[in-house]
Amino acid sequence: MTASPTYRNLAEIEPPLALGPLDGRYRTAVAPLVNHLSEAALNRARLLVEVEWLIGLCGGNGMSPTAVVPGAPTLTEAEIAYLRAIPATFGAAEIAELAEIERVTVHDVKAVEYFIKRRLEPAALQAAGLGDSLARASELVHFACTSEDINNLAYAVMIKGAVEQVWLPAATLLADDLAAMAVELKAVPLLSRTHGQPATPTTLGKEIAVTVHRLRRQLARIEADEILGKINGATGTYGAHTVAVPGADWPRVSRAFVEGLGLTWNPLTTQIESHDWQAELYADIARYNRIAHNLATDVWTYISLGFFTQIPVAGAVGSSAMPHKINPIRFENAEANLEIANALLDTLASTLVTSRLQRDLTDSTTQRNVGTAFGHSLLAIDNLRRGLRALHANAAAMAADLDQNWEVLAEPIQTLMRAASVAGVPGMDNPYETLKDLTRGHRVTAEGMRDFVSGLGLPAEDAARLLDLTPATYTGLAEQLVDDYLA
Repeated sequence: MTASPTYRNLAEIEPPLALGPLDGRYRTAVAPLVNHLSEAALNRARLLVEVEWLIGLCGGNGMSPTAVVPGAPTLTEAEIAYLRAIPATFGAAEIAELAEIERVTVHDVKAVEYFIKRRLEPAALQAAGLGDSLARASELVHFACTSEDINNLAYAVMIKGAVEQVWLPAATLLADDLAAMAVELKAVPLLSRTHGQPATPTTLGKEIAVTVHRLRRQLARIEADEILGKINGATGTYGAHTVAVPGADWPRVSRAFVEGLGLTWNPLTTQIESHDWQAELYADIARYNRIAHNLATDVWTYISLGFFTQIPVAGAVGSSAMPHKINPIRFENAEANLEIANALLDTLASTLVTSRLQRDLTDSTTQRNVGTAFGHSLLAIDNLRRGLRALHANAAAMAADLDQNWEVLAEPIQTLMRAASVAGVPGMDNPYETLKDLTRGHRVTAEGMRDFVSGLGLPAEDAARLLDLTPATYTGLAEQLVDDYLA
């Protein structure tokens, strides 16, 4: 056996090298998600939840008209601003400090609590030009909370931001790009293929419009999906809350707090928020992805048929050996990344809805992969949009394909013959079988089809309509459908 070569240990290189492609090769396409779904974003969201809970317990954010906990200080505007600056200014130095605390606590949420408490020490408050009343509120950080009270709300805030500010805008732009293509190509005739065989013609724009309609239905579902949250203690009973402050209406306080974060309140949970909303959201996003996957494979096929040509990019290489190649790499990349995204989304959806008894930790490590799932979907959308911009519809190739398949007019001819038979026109018996004998397994020329129509004995008006028909004009209401239902 050949001895293994000795290499430099790449794991020792600083700054650290990315293990996965989303943080390496494809970083630019998915970078906006880092602000929402990274580990640092999770800790910032935890800080946000803890800080707002503290402010609310002191009666400072509309959660309660007065302090929820008797004796809690009434916060000044300066003190509230100081607290809210903790998550707002969370950056590189703070990330490092929090990591240092967590190395000691070996508990990420407890580390967040201690991080905030450091900033409520008298010396820190004095340095900020504040009095020491906030120091008295230090033990209201994480008051009556279990870690999942903080985590479920942090994830909800993060995912809400990622969907509304990053994923949905990108997914909507893909549908909008396609809608513009559909309008532009609404009158370009295309031979359909059902079961891979020549079938009733359509237009390229109408087929694209079908995908737009499908994508927009899913976008509407995703926009309407509820994002739930809870803050009700270790097993969802407000146990510690009612012992410490029995006079408070804790369910009302909980609801006001959750809704104040822009979320929907979940009134009945175990220790964890049940995550059903995540499963619902991921199923809807996965369905959007599957429609986009169908788009990628269809466009790839149209490229292979020559119906779309790809605009060359200056300096780009399609093959290391074949100089003529322009490969449909954007659509292949999208196809693969959508499959990876959906594998993760399906796993997230199926895993997160189950938790043993009142709590297990399977959701903890599972949810850390939400960013990866969204990242592969976002990358695919980016590739699809870039790929679509580099396409040119080859109307001549589509016209030639149509002209090779006059037998597709068997459908309108036999259908018109049926109508004529009903109207009492003689000689219209067995129209389907007649056209089947003429066309099934046979190529029919334009002249042959017109000779056949001329010999049917149809009323002059009906015969003229069929004689004027060609595969390229047999597109029904395709163009009108684009106008009527894509506007």
